[in-house]
Amino acid sequence: MISTAPRPAPAGGRLTALEPPTLQDVFRARRVLADLLPPTPLLAPPALAERLGCELYVKCENLQPIGAFKVRGGLYLLSRMAPEARARGLVTASTGNHGQSIAYAARIFDAPARVFVPEGANPLKVAAMRRLGAEVVTAGADFDASRDAAGADAAARGATFVHSADEPDLIAGVATASLEILEAVPDLDVLIVPVGGGSGLCGACVAGKGINPALRVIGVQAAGAPAVREAWLRRELVTLERADTFAEGLATRVAFALPATILWAMVDDIRLVSDAEMRRAMLTMLETTRLLVEAAGAAALAAAYQMRDELAGKKVAVVASGGNVTLAGLAEAMAAERPW
Repeated sequence: MISTAPRPAPAGGRLTALEPPTLQDVFRARRVLADLLPPTPLLAPPALAERLGCELYVKCENLQPIGAFKVRGGLYLLSRMAPEARARGLVTASTGNHGQSIAYAARIFDAPARVFVPEGANPLKVAAMRRLGAEVVTAGADFDASRDAAGADAAARGATFVHSADEPDLIAGVATASLEILEAVPDLDVLIVPVGGGSGLCGACVAGKGINPALRVIGVQAAGAPAVREAWLRRELVTLERADTFAEGLATRVAFALPATILWAMVDDIRLVSDAEMRRAMLTMLETTRLLVEAAGAAALAAAYQMRDELAGKKVAVVASGGNVTLAGLAEAMAAERPW
């Protein structure tokens, strides 16, 4: 069992001085993003619904320009920055999709960007960040070590450090995906979202619950990297000794303060899925929808299959959060598992 080290909330009970975004902030973000990103498709694949026994919708964030939902947050964040702050540059850390988001937005807004990635980061994502014009620095054995290095670098150079989850504007931006889902299916029963640092799930809570308080919002973490779920269950921030999953988008060891503030108040449940379940979900998604998703992008579908008895007959949406899988990763999934 993975041991955890608790990090209690500061004196006074406040987890963070940052204010969580509101539904109004999400609508503001949507107005900005309307000129920068078209809505992504929301599919209702009959073959997939048949296998799960519910009315299933797939939000295709894997079809974003960077192949992941994070681009929404990066664009909105940079749109809100003062020109002089953008000129000083941005520094962030990422396993890939958040870094691509910042690199993409920095190119749009003509700002220099430096992204710290862990050793062994997804080479497709690293190449994409460089192609978008970001400087990529490899530092640390995992995401959280890279994040520490990025924070120190930003402080030393006077640049703006962009946290991957403790950023209200990032959360408001990515929440627009959930807004699009609820506008298309107002009577949705359940929304299932993958959880790495937590920005996507927080956005689903703010937008989904803001529109329909009765909506069940469920997060999904890798069983080998359950920091957000542990923090949610224990109501204290935790740091895991390691993150053990092949889903790099979910491989975080630390629960962050702003997502915790939102999730502890709003999320209905956080489920865990194994790497094997995510691999099967990747293959099932490909077989039934012809959509290619990475492991993190398949996590919500894996959870829906795990929960299929309780979801029977309901209207359920899963977020396919990203599609940046390598050929080696796809081959590994095909060699190890089969679709449901």
